[in-house]
Amino acid sequence: MMPFPQIGRQDPPLRFIALALLAGLVVLLAGLWYVQVVSGKRHLEAQQNQSLRTLRVPAVRGQITDRHLQSLAVDRPVYQVNAYLDELRPYFQQEYRRRRPPGKLTRAEVSALEKQARFNTVSNFVRQLRLPVPMTLTEPQLHWHYTNKLALPLSVVRGLTPAQVAVFMERGGAVPGLDVSVASARTYPQAIAAHLIGYLKRDDSSFEDEDSFYHYRLPDFVGRIGIESLFDQNLRGRAGTRTMLVNSLGYRQSEHMSTPAEAGHNVVLTLDLGIQRAAEQALASVRPDVEGAVVVMDPTNGDVLALASAPTFNPGDFVPRLEAEAWDRLRDPQLRPLILRATQERYPPGSIFKIVTGLAALEAGRLNPAEMVPNPGYFQLGSRSIKDTAAPGNYNFRRAFIHSSNTYFIHHGLQTGPDRLIEMGERFFLGQSTGLLPGQEVAGQFPSPTKLREGWAPGDTANLSIGQGPITVTPLQMAVMTSAIVNGGKVWWPRLVDRIESPENDAINPVQQFPAARLRGSLNASQKNLDIIRDAMLADVEDPEGTGRRAAVLGLRIGGKTGTAEIQRGGRTVDKITWFVSFAPYEQPKYVVVVMVESGGSGGLTCAPVAQKIYRAIQQLERSRSAPAVTQVGG
Repeated sequence: MMPFPQIGRQDPPLRFIALALLAGLVVLLAGLWYVQVVSGKRHLEAQQNQSLRTLRVPAVRGQITDRHLQSLAVDRPVYQVNAYLDELRPYFQQEYRRRRPPGKLTRAEVSALEKQARFNTVSNFVRQLRLPVPMTLTEPQLHWHYTNKLALPLSVVRGLTPAQVAVFMERGGAVPGLDVSVASARTYPQAIAAHLIGYLKRDDSSFEDEDSFYHYRLPDFVGRIGIESLFDQNLRGRAGTRTMLVNSLGYRQSEHMSTPAEAGHNVVLTLDLGIQRAAEQALASVRPDVEGAVVVMDPTNGDVLALASAPTFNPGDFVPRLEAEAWDRLRDPQLRPLILRATQERYPPGSIFKIVTGLAALEAGRLNPAEMVPNPGYFQLGSRSIKDTAAPGNYNFRRAFIHSSNTYFIHHGLQTGPDRLIEMGERFFLGQSTGLLPGQEVAGQFPSPTKLREGWAPGDTANLSIGQGPITVTPLQMAVMTSAIVNGGKVWWPRLVDRIESPENDAINPVQQFPAARLRGSLNASQKNLDIIRDAMLADVEDPEGTGRRAAVLGLRIGGKTGTAEIQRGGRTVDKITWFVSFAPYEQPKYVVVVMVESGGSGGLTCAPVAQKIYRAIQQLERSRSAPAVTQVGG
C-alpha cells in the first residue's frame, strides 16, 4: 500500500506542501506550453528577421622607408567622430514629428522630410560637442549611408587631434549616438620622392587568395605607380573580417571580429632621405616649374641614393580622394607632373656622350691624348658645316674635353668608325631599360649594328660622336654609364629596394633581402684609358676654363662633363636639353650625380650649379653623421 495517503492523514502540513509543489509544476508546464506553442511562431519570425552581415576590414598598410629607416610612406592613426544611427532612431522620429506640417503629405514629401530630420539631428548633436573641427558629413552622404550601410557607424567629423579627442571625452557623454574611433590613413610625412613612392587609389575589392563576398567593405586603397604599386601585395597585408548581427530594419545588434587583419610588410629602400631632399631642392632652385631630373647613385654597387623629378606632386592629395583642381594640374600637357623624367622620358645626350666616343677611340687605338687636332671653329663634312662652340685653336684630348670641342670628337669618331662607337655604347647597355621601375621606364634609342647596313652615312657618325642624331637616353642610364667609367668598368643593375621585412621580424616572416652589386656587364676597357677619361672629367670641374667649373665644392674633388643637346624642327633650334654628369670624390668615388634640365641655357650654366648644391649637401650630411654624439651629464 502506498505511503502518501497515510502521510496525508497523519500530517496535514506536509500534504499542503505537496499540493503547492504540484501547483507550481502545473504553472511551469503551462508556461513552457505557451512559449513553445502559442508564441513560438513569433520568436521564430523575430529570429528570421535577424541575420548576419560580414564586413571587410582592411589591414594596416606597411611602411616605405629610406635606408636609414626614416618613413617616406606610413599609415597613421586618424581620430574621427562616428554617428551610430541605430541609437539615434528615437531622435530622428522626434525631429520628424517636430518638423512635420499638419495635413496629408505625399510619399515624396515624407521621404524628403525624413532625410532632413536625420541630417538636422546629427548636425545638432555634433554642434553640441563644440569641437573646433567642422563636420565633414553632407546630407547626400548621410542619405546614401542610411540606405546602403545602415549597420555601420557613419563618420561625421574626421581628423581630430589628441587634444580634441580629450575634449570629446569630456563632453561626448552628454550627446547620444556619437563616439570616437580610430582608423588608419596613408600619409607621406616627407612629401618627397613622389614619383618613386607612388600614390594610392580607392579600391575596396578583394585581392588574390581572399574571400570575395562581403556585405560591407570599409575603405581600402591599392597602389597605382612607384613602390606603392610594385610592392602592393607586400604592403597591403591581409584584410580581416568582422561579423555583425543586424535586425530586420538593418540596424546593428552586435558584432565581433571573426578574422583579424594582418598588417602589411615594410619596404626599405636604398634612398637616402637627406640626399633625396637636397636633390629636389637643388632642382627646384633652377626656376619655378622647372622640368628636369636628378639621379644620385653609389658607383660601387649601383644603389640609387636619390631619384628626383620636377615638376612633382604630393601623393597625399590622392587620399582619401583627389580633388578636381589638383587633377587638372596633374593633367597639364606641358608640365606633366606625373612623369618621372629620370626614367620615363628619353632625351638626346649631347656632349656627355663624348665620354663614350673618347673611350671607344682610346680602346680602338685611334686617339693619342697628347696629339693636337686643329679646330677652325667648325667641322667641314662634305658640303655640311658643323658648328663648334669651342674657340678656334689646337686641341689635345684634355683641352678638347673641358671645352667640349665638337671638331675634335667628330674627327676621332670618324676615325674610330661607327661600328666601334656602337659596340662601345652597347657595353653600357644603351637602348635597353635598366629594369628599375617596370611601367615607369623607357629604354631610349641607340643604333644597332644592323642600322649600319641600312643607309648609314658619315653624317650619322658625326652626329653620334657628339651625342646628337639617332640616340636618346634617360638620366638613370647616364648614371649607370658614369658609374661604370669611375668604378673600373663594372656596369651594375641599379638597385632601389634593399629589403622587405615583416613588422614582427621573426622566423616565420624572414627578411626578404635584395642583393646589391649585381653585375650586368663589363666594359672590358683598360684601366689606363678609364683613368684618362676620369682625369679629363676632373679637369672639367677644376680647370678655370672647364665648362663644369660651377660644380666645384671646396674640400671635395669632383669630376664631371657638361652637355647641351639641341632639339631642332624644320632646320631651327626650338629647345635645349642640358646635362651634367659627375662623380666624387675623385680619389675614391662614392657618389655619381647626374642632372638634366629641359629648356636650360647650357650644361655648365644650368646643371653644374645644381650638382654643386647637391654635393655641398652630401658633404654636410657626411660631416654630421660622422660627428660623435655629445652626451650631456647633469651636475
